[in-house]
Amino acid sequence: MPVKIRLQRHGHKGYAFYHIVIADSRTPRDGRFIERIGSYNPNTDPSSVDLKFDRALYWLQVGAQPTDTVRNILSREGVLLKKHLLEGVKKGAFDEAEAERRFEAWKSSKEAKLNKTKEQLTAEREAAEKARLSAEIEANKARAAELAKKKAAEEAKTKEKDNSSENSEEQEPKEVE
Repeated sequence: MPVKIRLQRHGHKGYAFYHIVIADSRTPRDGRFIERIGSYNPNTDPSSVDLKFDRALYWLQVGAQPTDTVRNILSREGVLLKKHLLEGVKKGAFDEAEAERRFEAWKSSKEAKLNKTKEQLTAEREAAEKARLSAEIEANKARAAELAKKKAAEEAKTKEKDNSSENSEEQEPKEVE
């Protein structure tokens, strides 16, 4: 039975998330599966992956073939590297302690990069928020200045009108009866 590690689509239109499953290659995409080993949500930034590492490694070792997207996900999570290192141990290239040391070094550098990316995204969001807020403040100041100018013009018109009406009353001769 040809076994695949593939994505099974869930969610609604325009907001898909995926379960990472082990399935017979002859079954439909969203059909029956052997085991669910994780989930993948591309809607978050950066995309989030929840994976049962040891089960994914086991299925790769027994011959399950990942699809292209799942291969990328497994590579990012380090499953393919771990499989590669364990094959090196089997061949006698190095011992298991060396393989674990190399994997942990890779994992720590990967986490550092991910944290740096998350911090950068957070900083960019904060900077964009500050810029938007300052632009809004400037627009409000401009609007307030324009409104004050308009009110001053209206007051001047009203004052002028009052003065002209007072002047016209003074100039008109009053009739005495």
